[in-house]
Amino acid sequence: MKATEPAARGDRADGETLVVRAEMLSRDYVMGREIVRALSGVSFELRRNEYVAIVGPSGSGKSTLMNILGCLDTPTAGEYWLHGTRVSGMSDAELARVRNREIGFVFQTFNLLPRANALRNVELPLVYAGVPSSERRRRAVAVLDRVQLGDRREHRPNELSGGQRQRVAIARALVTDPALLLADEPTGNLDSKTGEEVLRLFERLHAEGHTIVVVTHDPDIAARTQRRIALRDGVIESDEPTGTAPAAVATAARPGGPGSSASWPAPAGRPA
Repeated sequence: MKATEPAARGDRADGETLVVRAEMLSRDYVMGREIVRALSGVSFELRRNEYVAIVGPSGSGKSTLMNILGCLDTPTAGEYWLHGTRVSGMSDAELARVRNREIGFVFQTFNLLPRANALRNVELPLVYAGVPSSERRRRAVAVLDRVQLGDRREHRPNELSGGQRQRVAIARALVTDPALLLADEPTGNLDSKTGEEVLRLFERLHAEGHTIVVVTHDPDIAARTQRRIALRDGVIESDEPTGTAPAAVATAARPGGPGSSASWPAPAGRPA
C-alpha cells in the first residue's frame, strides 16, 4: 500500500519541516518458538538540518531502528513517516524507490564496488534511478569535488586510503540529495586521525543544511552531534541535546541556498 498525505502532514505548525516522524514503532522477530521484541513503542521526530546520534549498548535496538529509518526493514507495529510520506506498510518495491531517492547511506565498511573507480561508485544510485550517463557523470564529479576527491575520481578503492574510501561513500550518499543522511559507525574502520577528518566532514555537511543521523557506540562521536537519543532494551531511555553549539548551522548556507555561490548537483527527477 502506498500512503502519502499532503506536504502539510510533514510540517510542524512553526514551519520547520519534519524529516522523520516515528510513532510507537515496535519490531518483533520470531526466534523458534519465541518472539523477541527488538523495539517497543519508540516515538520521536527529527527536523530538517538536525544532527543526531542514536546510541546504546549491544542489543539495545539501535541497529533495528537504523534499519527501519533506512527503509531496510518495516515495523511490526507503529508508523514511520519520512519527508511527509508514510513509508511503514509500503511494498518492497516502493521502499526501494524511497531508499534510492530519500536516504543516503554511509556504512562502516564503505561498501564500495572493488572493480569500479570512485566516479562509478558515486554514480551507482543514479544508475538505479535511471539518470542519463552524461548527467550521472556531471553530478558525481560535482559531489566528489565537494568531498575534496576531485583528483581521485579515476582511482579504484584499493588505490585509496581508508579515509578517502569513506569520503567516496559519503559522496555516493549525497549524490541524490537525500532528505536523510544515515551513517552506521562511520569511523569504525578508521584510525583516529582519519576518523577526525570524516567527523569534520559530517560537521561541514550539517552546517550546509543536511539532516544527519549517526548510529554509534562511541560517546565522543555522539557528543559532537546536537542531540543524543539513547536506546536500551528496545525503548528510548533518554532523548536530550548534547550541548554542542549550533552557531555554525545558523550562519552557514547550504550550497545553492541563500548566501551561497556554490551549488549541489540537481537531484534525479527534480528541477535544477
